[in-house]
Amino acid sequence: MRLRKKPWARPELEKCDFFVTNPKDYKGKWAAQFKNKENPIYLELGCGKGTFIAVHGAENPNINYIAIDIKDEVLVLAKRNIERAYEEKNRAVDNLKLMAQEIALISDIFNSEDLVNRIYINFCNPWPKERHKKRRLTHTRQLNNYREFLIDGGEIYFKTDDDELFEESLEYFKEAKFKIEYITYDLHNSDFVGNVETEHEKMFTEQGIPTKFLIAKKINEKN
Repeated sequence: MRLRKKPWARPELEKCDFFVTNPKDYKGKWAAQFKNKENPIYLELGCGKGTFIAVHGAENPNINYIAIDIKDEVLVLAKRNIERAYEEKNRAVDNLKLMAQEIALISDIFNSEDLVNRIYINFCNPWPKERHKKRRLTHTRQLNNYREFLIDGGEIYFKTDDDELFEESLEYFKEAKFKIEYITYDLHNSDFVGNVETEHEKMFTEQGIPTKFLIAKKINEKN
């Protein structure tokens, strides 16, 4: 469903202390933007309405989070969900940054100085047409971009409802020198502990569509 343009969304975001208006300004300097710059950084690509990152951020003060999406209209909903989750924990939002960014241009805002420990990709657009597949967030060329700032041994957590995307992503990860550490074709009936549902995950589960999930680890190219 396409969200209607909301002219009040950007002004509300710009008044938010944890929204980053000009992310390109912090390329190579992301750790320093957090109160505790020694904490590991976890990055969510395509955070949607923020229900997933809100739970993680509020429950894990020892981890710094960065959440990215492209539309102000969805990011403003993420902002509100994040604020609500932190309020329930009686915490300030001091370990999470939210921003608008085209993920295909991720190299504009991160480089090898930005040491990211984990990346979450949840229910991204499957781009089923052959001519569009290079737009997938798990495509080999995107994974190679992430390698620039994901630490050696860093992990990508990937969830989807789409069978074809999942199967083809297994090849993408292999081509980009990632090792599959964990895989399940039915996350909710697996032995994986600690899953946080996204809004899409809840919707697909209600429709009887199982969630496919994997953890891929970055392998040092020299090995």
